[in-house]
This record gives sequence, structure tokens and C-alpha cells, in this order.
Amino acid sequence: MGAEILRILLIEHDAGFARYVGEMLEQTRNLSAQMVCAQSLGAGLAFLLQDTCFDVVIVDLAVPDGAGIGNLLLIRAQEKDVPVIVAGDSDDEIIALQTMQAGAQEYLTKSQLTPGWLERSIRYAIERNRMDLALLAAEKKYHSLFDNLVEGIFQTTSEGRYILANAALARIYGYATGDELIASMTDIGRRLYVQEGRRDEFKRLMQEHDILTGFESQVHRKDGSIIWISENCRAIRNAQGELLYYEGTVEDISQRIQAEEDLRNSEALYHSLVETLPQNIFRKDVNGRFTFANQQFCRLLGKPLSEILGKTDFDFYPPQMAEKFQADDRKTLEGGKTLTTEEENIQPGGVKRFVKVVKTPLIGADGKPLGMQGIFWDITDEKLADEKIKRINSLLAQNRKELRIKNIQMEDDLKMAREIQLTMLPQQYPVFPRSASTRDTAIQFTHRYRPTGTVGGDFFTISALSEDEASVFICDVAGHGVRSSLVTAMVRALLEELKPVATNPGQFLTKLNSDLYSILKHTGTPMLTTAFYLVVDWRTGLTRYSNAGHPKPLHVARRSGKVAPMTNSSGAGQPALGLFEDAQYDTSSLQLSRSDLVMLFTDGLYEVQDSQEELYTQALLIQGVERRMQLEAPQMFDELLQEIHLFSDGTGFSDDVCLVGVDYRGPTESPTRLKI
Repeated sequence: MGAEILRILLIEHDAGFARYVGEMLEQTRNLSAQMVCAQSLGAGLAFLLQDTCFDVVIVDLAVPDGAGIGNLLLIRAQEKDVPVIVAGDSDDEIIALQTMQAGAQEYLTKSQLTPGWLERSIRYAIERNRMDLALLAAEKKYHSLFDNLVEGIFQTTSEGRYILANAALARIYGYATGDELIASMTDIGRRLYVQEGRRDEFKRLMQEHDILTGFESQVHRKDGSIIWISENCRAIRNAQGELLYYEGTVEDISQRIQAEEDLRNSEALYHSLVETLPQNIFRKDVNGRFTFANQQFCRLLGKPLSEILGKTDFDFYPPQMAEKFQADDRKTLEGGKTLTTEEENIQPGGVKRFVKVVKTPLIGADGKPLGMQGIFWDITDEKLADEKIKRINSLLAQNRKELRIKNIQMEDDLKMAREIQLTMLPQQYPVFPRSASTRDTAIQFTHRYRPTGTVGGDFFTISALSEDEASVFICDVAGHGVRSSLVTAMVRALLEELKPVATNPGQFLTKLNSDLYSILKHTGTPMLTTAFYLVVDWRTGLTRYSNAGHPKPLHVARRSGKVAPMTNSSGAGQPALGLFEDAQYDTSSLQLSRSDLVMLFTDGLYEVQDSQEELYTQALLIQGVERRMQLEAPQMFDELLQEIHLFSDGTGFSDDVCLVGVDYRGPTESPTRLKI
């Protein structure tokens, strides 16, 4: 924030505490603030009504005219976007949790308040509020995308009930909303499909293949009309292979089916043209002699085909007309291109007609002309057909334009999601002790983050839990698209709620697993999320950690020259997050020595293949670290990434990559507690 002046509204009836807060604000190192004090909740709400430019509100729940935790609801109703810090007399985790659930960004105990703690709380409240607003905006855009897609999206049970339907699907089937469709369509096989047994055929194919594309059917809309649809579907199964539901997309292909039917009719019409319709078709060789004529042309000349073959135009037309026809023939053959012309044609018997003529050269396999083919017909028929083609082309051009606009919108939304996701990563690292510079800190942190797509499924955070301890959290959500990035955003939000247990890694992951499971179970689709969490004491080097199915970090002991994975104390692995509601996670410990490095990473780092489809294994990764263990972490990480990129023969990483380094330097003097 630097020289930025923050405007702070303090709602506090105790004048002594208000003065104390003002004095602490003056003592903060990197915070410039102007404080406005309101001695009652009513006065504070009046300030908010008059001035919406406050950067943060600090409120005492015990103000006389207040409503306890209800104060938060009143403040939010007045100004929903301002971050709120609650100051209370009790150091009670339950009260703190209740205030956070009611919308506060932070809870402070008055008796424990220091200038440093106040400064960090203000910065944290502002940052967390900004992230919450950004996440809500991203979620709103995601739901807008979901409901405004052109294709219908569905989830159905095997028995034939909808469990999910977006707005596009409702529009295709003639319903006002997806909820109305779900409530009304309780038997898909009987009420949706026109053809009896079509749903059974759908289920049979899904049972055999688990994936179905281009399944075309006629269906009933709500108003009783019938349309054609094309379904793409896949079966969603649990870990035991049992079917949970079907998931897929629906496209209204009525126009395409009609166009295909028109095309088939047109092709049949073309074949019938040669012999039955009033279109005149003929072929000539390079000397202008007829080699083919359809029955219509024969009737026009009044001759059987046998009396036409081998003859020229001079045998049937006046010399002037025959000369013009042959001049057009020569132009077609010499130019090698189709000649289209309109002409006045006097047929045998003196009948005058205006016709359109198309003459095309016939080219042999050697590239030399064999002759030419001609067709001519009444201009009226041609004009009608031309107008029809123009209408079709105009419709296709409009559809392509709309598709391009949709693609641009989706790309912009993904770019915004990427920017939001990058802001969730640490922008700066904590230092220990707090007075140390970034060069002299007892623990140095390093990271490298490389998403393979616009948005990724990897996430990490580094925090100072206290004056003595730092925490590092890293996770990997399966995949690297929008769904994975949304889960990482949820995990990021949940982490903020886990500070009461942040010093105990096992309890931390246990609570995170429970919260994540409660959210994901409603989606019906488990998202594999691995995580590793550690807490390190900069004074002693004691590191406590817990692992939820994540690749084991490497302990790089530079002095002894050893690199070893950090395994659980029990020796057994523990499941990924969000899969089992009651999963319990143990805490293990490791004693770090000076110059030790803990290297955390996601599996995208080593799941790389070369041109021979050989994997860059964890064993190769350990060997690469061993060769570089004396390097500083930033150089080590850059060289490892380059080595793996070369191993892949330049194809690069197929999954998101996240690397985090914890370089333990230890205290530079006897460990005495610093004062703030």
C-alpha cells in the first residue's frame, strides 16, 4: 500500500479504546490511515450513508445501541462491499467463527491488540474482501456462461429423470427454465422421445460404450411439436464402476436434418434431371461432335439419340447460331474454365426462348481436354434456385458470425479467470524475524508456477502464522480447466476459515477435507484434490506436516548431501481431499538443519514423456536435485524445469506445474523473542 492513505471507520463507545486504536495506527510501520470514530452503531451507519469511501470498518459488537453479531448484517445492508473487522473483549474461537460466518473479514481481541497485529488485520481484511468480491464475480460469470451456452447441458438418472438442465436445454424443449423442465419431465423414455424404445436404445449403447456421440432422435417439445436433436453423452461412474448418472449435451439439429433432406431430394432431382426434367444436357468432343444427350435434349431436337451422336450444331441449328455455339465451346476448351452465359435461343420449329447456358471443359487424367459438357435451362427456374441459395448462404454467414462472437466472449472470460487465479497466489513472502530483510530472513521461500492452460488446477499459499512459525500449503486439483480452477478458488476461500487449527497440520487437513466434501458432494462429481501442508518454526527448525495423497516433498539436506522424500510417520498413505467425509489426517515431523531445503511440487513436474513414451520419473527428479543440491533454490528450480523440458523433446509439460521451496537458514543469533 506504501503511501496510500486508508480511511477507517471505528464504531466504538469506549473513548479510551478509540484513542488506543488511533495511537496504534500512528505506530504502524507501513500504514497511513485517517480514522473516523462513531460512538454508536447508529452514528456509524450514518457515516456510511453519507460517505461510501471507507476502506475498512472496525466495529465493537458490544456498542449499546447495537445487536451483537447482528451489527454485521446492518453494516452490510448499508455498505455491502466494505471489509469489516470485529473487535471484542473475549478471546473465544466460537465467537470469532460466528462473526466470520456473519460476514466479517477478521476478529480481534482487544486485550491482545498491538500495532503490528492491527496493521496486518487491516491489510488482511482488505485483501480477503477483494478476493471474495473477485470470486463472486467469477462465479457469476461462470453461471452466466453455463446458462447462455447455445447447446443444452443435462444430467439424467438411468431411470429417466433429469437432475440438471441449463437454460439452453429448457429453451430447446420449450420450457421457461431448467427447473421447470426437471420438475415436468419425470419419465424421459415415455414423454420425450417420439420413437418407442429410443431411450432403451440410448441406455443399451451407453452400457456398451460409456460414451455416445451424435445420437440423433425426434423428441416432443412442451407444446407438442416435434424436433430433431443430437446428443453427446458420457456415463459418470463411481470408483467401483457403478453408474451414477449420464451427463452430456443436446443440440437442436432440426434445421440441419431439413437441409440434409433437401439435399437428398436435390441429389435425386439431379439424377432425374438427366432424363426426365426439362433440362437439356449434352456432351461434345474437342471437334464439336455430340457424344451424349439426355432425352429432354433429344425431344428438343426431335431426333433420337442415335441420330444426334457424332453430329455437330451445324446439323441442327441455323449457321449463325451454330457458329456462336461453337465459338463458346472453343472459349471453354481454350480457357479451361466453366463458361456461364445467358442467351436467346431459337429452338427447332422457330420457338424463341431465353436460356442460361453452362459449359464446362472435360479434362482427362493427362490434363488434356477431352471435350466439354453443356446444360441449359429456362432463366426463370434458375433465378428461383439462385434466390434460394442466397438465402441459405446468408443464414450460414449469420451463424458463423454469431459463433465467432461467442468464442471471443468465452476467451475474454477465461482470460479474466486466469488473472483472478494468479492474484490468489502469494505476491510477497513473509520474513523471519519480522524485522529481517528479504535477504537476511531465517526462512527463504521460492516458487515457480506454470499452468498449461488459460486457468490451472494447481494452487499454493505461504503465510506467517505467528512471529515464530510459517505455513506452506500446496494442492493439485485434477485437470487444468475451468472446473479445476473453481475448485482451487473454493480451497483458497476455505483456507481462510481454518486459522484456528492452522498450527496443527493433521487437524488442518482433516477440517479442510470435511468442508470440501460438504461442498463437492452436492455436485455429484468428485474432484480429485491432493494437498500437502507444513508448519516450520524458524527458531528451532522443527517442521510439522501432513499429506493428503500428494506427491511427497523432498528434504534436501545440503550438509549431508542427501535427498529423501518426506514420508508419513505411520508409513501409510492418506487419501486425497474431498473423497471421504470422515477421513482423518496425521501430523508427522521433521527436524531441519541450517541450509536444508524442503521442495514441494505437483505431479505435473514429472509426469512428462519423451518421444519414446518414457516417463520422467520421481527417481529421475531426485537425481536431478542431487546434482544441484548446492545451488540456491531459484537456480535449482529453473535448471530442473529446463532439464525436464529437454527430456520431453521440446513438447513441454502436459499438466500444470507448481514448485515451492522452503530454504531454512536458521536464526542468526540466540533465539530471543522479538517485541513488536
